Amino acid sequence: MVVTRKLLEALPKAELHVHLDGSLRPSTMIELAREAGVSLPTHDPEALAIAMRARETANLVEYLAKFEMTLSVMQTAESLERVAFELAEDNARESVRYLEVRYSPILHTATGMPLTETVDAPLRGLARAQEAYGIRTGLIICGIRNMEPETSRDLADLTVAYKDKGVVAFDLAGAEYNYPAKKHKNAFFTVINKNMPTTIHAGEAYGAESIHQAIHYCRANRIGHGTRLIEDPDLMGFVNDFRIPLEICLTSNVQTRAVPSFAEHPLRAYYDAGLVVTLNTDNRLISGTTLTEEYWLAHGHLGFDWSELTAIARMGFESAFLHRDEKLGLLAEVDETTAALQG
Repeated sequence: MVVTRKLLEALPKAELHVHLDGSLRPSTMIELAREAGVSLPTHDPEALAIAMRARETANLVEYLAKFEMTLSVMQTAESLERVAFELAEDNARESVRYLEVRYSPILHTATGMPLTETVDAPLRGLARAQEAYGIRTGLIICGIRNMEPETSRDLADLTVAYKDKGVVAFDLAGAEYNYPAKKHKNAFFTVINKNMPTTIHAGEAYGAESIHQAIHYCRANRIGHGTRLIEDPDLMGFVNDFRIPLEICLTSNVQTRAVPSFAEHPLRAYYDAGLVVTLNTDNRLISGTTLTEEYWLAHGHLGFDWSELTAIARMGFESAFLHRDEKLGLLAEVDETTAALQG
């Protein structure tokens, strides 16, 4: 079957790894900046999209610096609700049926917004999008590696407080090098002890040891990025044996120099070895991408055909932080739509 962008756009997809503060619409960012009195390099949406795009940064830290500007316009409940709604709306328009949005509430308290409101606001936005478009959503709260472990513990407590209220999991993000996940172990066990799942950014800016820590010290149920897993065949075998999903972000991984090029990304090796892999955007604005584009890149640079791409899309739904009965119902809908696309 010939793979086209139009076909990939229509393919039912799950987005499991996208950051709220890295995925604003440029036009919205301009409006929010005016309201907040924040200076931007330009007020032209197309020019701002180019200015915000990371392209090829020196490393992950340089890539993360882009967030200073987006966070500066996301310090009100109204801005968080709007950005969350629009992110879900944009995803729904490219056939994303299930969306998990991640962010760190602590980064939105610079002007005194209460932590609870930093969670309630995006949940309202996601709920409105679900009502309008039928897209199912979940919110993931992130601890930050380069902040004190006590802060991560507070965010873990916040995660637990919103269990079954729209928050579906806990994550650890931020600068990876020199900030080991094991320092935040207590935060993860706060969440795990309440029977909630976890995911951790690992193996993006540091080696396979970071993934080992995420799994064996912090009991991560999924791994964000995981590009360096290829360096440890034994650990890779463990990840495969225990079906730990990898949240792959092709464009972002090239931009942060986690991999030298699309063609050299280990996604193909992971898939061929039988690992559970999913495709994701990471940051729609800062990486200048869409989920359809990520699938197109996998096709064009790594040779994934239609059957392989539909298999990856299905793994996205299978890896979702959803209750089993919800997941089975969603998979049935997805399988029916995918079969219809194949004629």
